[in-house]
Amino acid sequence: MTVALPRLALSLLCLLQAEAEVLMQLDFDAEKFAGMWHVTATASNCSMFLKMKDGMKSSITTISFTAEGDLAMKFIWPLLDKCQKFELLFQHSGQAGHYIGTSAQEKRDLLVMETDYSHYAILHEAHHSQTEPSTTLQLLTREQNASPQVLQKFMELIPTMGLTKDMLAIPPKSGEC
Repeated sequence: MTVALPRLALSLLCLLQAEAEVLMQLDFDAEKFAGMWHVTATASNCSMFLKMKDGMKSSITTISFTAEGDLAMKFIWPLLDKCQKFELLFQHSGQAGHYIGTSAQEKRDLLVMETDYSHYAILHEAHHSQTEPSTTLQLLTREQNASPQVLQKFMELIPTMGLTKDMLAIPPKSGEC
């Protein structure tokens, strides 16, 4: 018991430190953030993502906000023979740039880490699930291509979030959907 307690305390401390390293966009402006974005790069430790990442094509998401301040994401994802559409709704957390998605078995925290509103945005999503917790970073761009500087900034963030370069997907451009 005396050995397990310090290990538990150390583990909790590591988790708190990892969570504290996720910085958010200061003075987040939802109106400027809304609109169409290309999902240019994604890094995740989600097992489903890791199985599919090599066959992914670039996708588009449209972000809008409800009157209550909740964030709605509409994705169009090219699959083998069709365009898959799906929507996610995240409730406003009360903190600008932080949104929460919940269902019966899971909770998702979505944070806008950084954006210049007109060229790129970096999102962090923590998926709290009893079966498989995961972390995802996404690089969104207004145009299909990211500048080398923005892509480098994104690549440098990957290890700071507990992810590795082999968890990265930069899907090829697609004219589909």
